[in-house]
Amino acid sequence: MDTKSQNTNMLLAFLALTAIIVVVAIAGFFILRKEPEIVQGQAEVTEYRVSSKVPGRILEFRVKEGQHVQAGDTLAILEAPDVRAKLEQARAAEAAAQAQNEKALKGAREEQIQTAYEIWQKAKAGRAIAEKSYKRVKNLAEQGVMSAQKLDEVTAQRDAAIATEKAAKAQYDMAKNGAEREDKATAAALVERAKGAVSEVESYIKETYLTAQTEGEVSEIFPEAGELVGTGAPIMNISVLNDMWVTFNIREDLLKGLTVGTKFEAYIPALDKQINLKVSYMKDLGTYAVWKATKPTGEYDLKTFEVKAIPENDIEGLRPGMSVILKK
Repeated sequence: MDTKSQNTNMLLAFLALTAIIVVVAIAGFFILRKEPEIVQGQAEVTEYRVSSKVPGRILEFRVKEGQHVQAGDTLAILEAPDVRAKLEQARAAEAAAQAQNEKALKGAREEQIQTAYEIWQKAKAGRAIAEKSYKRVKNLAEQGVMSAQKLDEVTAQRDAAIATEKAAKAQYDMAKNGAEREDKATAAALVERAKGAVSEVESYIKETYLTAQTEGEVSEIFPEAGELVGTGAPIMNISVLNDMWVTFNIREDLLKGLTVGTKFEAYIPALDKQINLKVSYMKDLGTYAVWKATKPTGEYDLKTFEVKAIPENDIEGLRPGMSVILKK
């Protein structure tokens, strides 16, 4: 009886041990089972910045953030009194050139000769000032204090002053010596030059009306109405919503099966929706990206790649910045 009881106890102990081993094995299988890698990306769109060629003050915004715009819509209006003053100057110069041309055709009187001389002297003074400004800015630019753009501007102003002074001198000589065939041709050319200056300034006036270049959505407006903005300063961003893609940063050990042209499925949590994407671009992010060692000894490192994918169909409700999940 004792032997039988002992055998029974041993059998029960064996069965208990076997059950424990099975339970541990099953638990280990579920615990240690490799879960799919989650790669998180986000939706992005093409954006372009709206800026002006001329400095000015924001007079009025015609749109608000989030507003949909069409190509050609007026977005904002700038107030640029300096440009309008230059337009008046250009028109006055055109009128003066026209008068000089008529004088060349008719011949100059003593009073006209004196007038031409005074205009020449004024142009000489303007050239002298432009030369001084150019030298100052050039010295500052060489010292790194002034930008190259500012140097280009004063260089252009100096060249314009030189040309103006030469033109005024030619007009004076023509008035003093009497108009010859070449002088008449010069006067006519000056008229055309003045007309070109007027057209140039008028084009700058048009730049005070900022318009949308393509259809899109106003994503961000930077200045407030009434603020001053400089040449080329960004005023607002326009998102081109019909040019959207998804960007993932993927370790190279997860790139298997992903090449340019590969189609795959991804999940958008915000929309609770599966979407179909197609890889359009892959690029190594370089040494500044996150690397991961494959072994504690660091035998080699896994680099990160930027992968861009385009939705195969329009996705209603997809917005820039939304997360997109890829399981590998």
